[in-house]
This record gives sequence, structure tokens and C-alpha cells, in this order.
Amino acid sequence: MSRQPLPIANQTVGNRQTERLRGIVYMVSAVFVFSIMDSLLKRLSSHYGPLQISCLRCISSWLFLLLPIAWQKTWAELRPKNLPLHLFRAVLGVGLLASFIFAVHRLSLAQTYSLFLAAPLLMTALSVPIHGEKVTGKRWLAIVVGLGGVLVILQPWGKGSISLIAACAAAAAATCYSLSALTVRSLGRSNSSMSMVFWYLLMVGISAGVLALGDWRPVQAGDWGWLIGIGISGALGQMWLTDAFRRAPPAVVGPFEYTAILWAFAIDWIFWSASPSLSLIVGACIVIASGIVVILDEHRLSRMILNPATPPP
Repeated sequence: MSRQPLPIANQTVGNRQTERLRGIVYMVSAVFVFSIMDSLLKRLSSHYGPLQISCLRCISSWLFLLLPIAWQKTWAELRPKNLPLHLFRAVLGVGLLASFIFAVHRLSLAQTYSLFLAAPLLMTALSVPIHGEKVTGKRWLAIVVGLGGVLVILQPWGKGSISLIAACAAAAAATCYSLSALTVRSLGRSNSSMSMVFWYLLMVGISAGVLALGDWRPVQAGDWGWLIGIGISGALGQMWLTDAFRRAPPAVVGPFEYTAILWAFAIDWIFWSASPSLSLIVGACIVIASGIVVILDEHRLSRMILNPATPPP
């Protein structure tokens, strides 16, 4: 684990810029290893069911997460608070992983990512009924435009339309991710980041494993190496993602999450010889642009609330 950043109040301008740069590096690195992990999940989806893979993915990452915890002896930080919300987030996690794996098995990685990256738009829309937040007209317009980008990706009017069932699974994964992210805000008030990751992986792994018992298949000898890769990349990605948001505001590091689509295009081309269609590229650009508008508008509004005397950028 990297050293802890200085509290914001104690940072000089130079330190703050350095921490933001490190946050961006951590975000890009996290997105990269998550892309590797998802490509390995896609590979295993040909041999095992979505729930079994969800279980193996979480438990393998959980085991690797134990190493830094044991090294730093931070067991006391793992005590869970607000257990019902942890359990609810675990239920969402099972739905997220199972539907994502189902989708990525039938779609290319780029197609799945392009649909899944609509999650920030859903997150903003769902924050209204869940947290009672006010969403500006600019953000509502970005949400509508972003969903229009999803339609461009799906292309229901053309011959190149993708599987509707798989697209619905990707949309379900994005919805579960959005709801899970909204619960993190509440859990983060009383739980450490490590505690949330620890219990999320353990609860989702056990729950998915129990649900997969009826269709469990023995793990083939040649697949253990892929599972180790999933465990390492999942644990590293989760830690780097957490560190990215700890070091820099979401408006700074959030847009770099969309670099995932670039990795997806590259992985599809290298390992599956799949080239993105024009509609996929255009739709992905619309979804990404809309998501970035939402992130930046949220940052602008937060600055105005914290410092009303400062004119909006």
C-alpha cells in the first residue's frame, strides 16, 4: 500500500497538485487492471456459470486483500458498521457481477463497457429519489443525451443490432453498480475504505457461491492461473481505485475512468480480433461525453455550495 496523503487542509498548492496527479495515475492504473480482470472473466465465462465466476472472482481477490491487511495489522479497521446496508450492497454486488459476466460472455468487451459506462448517468438520476438531491437541467439534458448514445450502441433499427438480452444484462449491471455506489456514501460515514472492500468481497463471494452450488463445475487445472490473475488484478484495482478517490476529487479522477473503453477496444482487437463498429464508437463517445458533463457539473455545484463567493468556472 502507498503512503497516506496529507489532509487537504495541510497541503500546499504544490502538494495538492502532486496528490491530484498521483490520483490520476492510480485511476488509470486501476482501470487498466480491471480491464485485464474483465477479459479474464470473459474467458472463463465459456466454461463456468456467471454465479460461480462471481464467487471465484470475489474470493480470489479477498484472499489477496488479506496480505496487506496482515502486513499492516489493520484488523481493527475491518469492524463493520451498519450491517444491513453492507448486506444490501452485497445483494447488489451479486446482481452486478452475475449480470455483467452474462453480458460480457455474449457481447464484446467494448460493447459491454459502452453500455456499462452509462452508470454515472443512472447514478445521478437515482440520487434524486434515494438521497433527495437536486439535479440541474444541464445534468438532466446530459442524462437524456447519454441514453440516446446507448440507443446508438444498441442500434435496434439496424441489421447490426446486438443481443437485447445481453444488453439488458449490461443495463442491469450498470443499475446495480449505481445503487451500490450510492450506498457507499452512507457506509463511508462510519466504515473505513478497507472495511467496505473487505466485507463486500467476502459477502458477495459467499452469497454467489451458495447460489451457484446447484450448477457448480470443478475448476479445471489450466484455469487456476487465470483465477490467480483475476484475484491479483481485482485486489490491485480495488485498492488503486480507492486510493485515487482518496487523493483527488471525483471531478479530477472520475473522467479518467472512461479510459476503460480504450483498453476494451485494444483487448477485443488483440485477443478476439474484434473491431468496433462505427455506431459503437459514436455511441460510446456520446455516453462518455455525457458522463463527463455530469461529473464536471457536480464539481461546479459543489464548489458553489462550499464557497458561494467564488464564481462558477
